[in-house]
Amino acid sequence: MIRLRDVHVEKDGVPILRGIDLDLTQHRIGIIGRNGSGKSTLARLLNGIETPTRGTVELDGACDRKALRRAVGFVFQNPDNQIVYPIVEEDLAFGLKNLGLPKAEIAARIDAVLERFALTPLRTCLTHQLSGGEKQMIALAGVLVMDPRMIVLDEPTTLLDLWNKRAFMAAIDALAHRVVVVSHDLDLLRGFDRVVHVEDGAIVGDGSAGAVIDDYIARSQC
Repeated sequence: MIRLRDVHVEKDGVPILRGIDLDLTQHRIGIIGRNGSGKSTLARLLNGIETPTRGTVELDGACDRKALRRAVGFVFQNPDNQIVYPIVEEDLAFGLKNLGLPKAEIAARIDAVLERFALTPLRTCLTHQLSGGEKQMIALAGVLVMDPRMIVLDEPTTLLDLWNKRAFMAAIDALAHRVVVVSHDLDLLRGFDRVVHVEDGAIVGDGSAGAVIDDYIARSQC
């Protein structure tokens, strides 16, 4: 379980998050809020990309940033910020090589994740020639091949057309992993177990998806 206690984040003296207390226990959690509300910073805290100025981010009761990075995979809004190697299989192998895994295990993991999402034909393709939908799926595969316990996704469907958005979210829905999704697409999150509303760096709503989303919409109409 990931737990945040009295978390504050400041950048150049400007408060981004303040007094965040969260226990992330549900299977599907959404994070919503206006642009600049701090929700993306909150998401990045969950796998150690960001660190708190004050407070703690704990994984199973321990403050261990390296363990957090290993346990929590992160999918960015733009897959071009995540895909670094020119060939698909090279990109998927990158993190596994850093773990020092044997070549046979690396190949087996890549085979499995590509087969899982029907991406095997893309194995030797140039990453820059992939479509937007294919890139986002490869970015997701690159996270899953590392065998994380939780996956955090920051606006993962913003750059996708309707068909690819549906295909991508179907892949997410099928995962056994605990998933946290930051999104402006409220309909995407209505079926989630829990939604957290962040506003001006603080949590102003936290509960069932329908109730929190409806309150968010009502606030926007004031």
